[in-house]
Amino acid sequence: MTETSGRTALRAQGRRAAAALGGRQPSGTRHPLVAVAIVLPLASVLTVVFGGWEAVVTQASSVVGMLGR
Repeated sequence: MTETSGRTALRAQGRRAAAALGGRQPSGTRHPLVAVAIVLPLASVLTVVFGGWEAVVTQASSVVGMLGR
């Protein structure tokens, strides 16, 4: 129980410091473009390493074919 109250006190202290500096408290969510920038390099490396590029092209051509109808 003491550990929980210690974390709560640290959060409150962080909020007060952010308010004093004119900053805003992070909401815990990430902008979608930031998420893409984080994931895209790893996804491209995995695609090349495991040879999944052909599967991506096949799926993309299937989607284009369905949209063209």
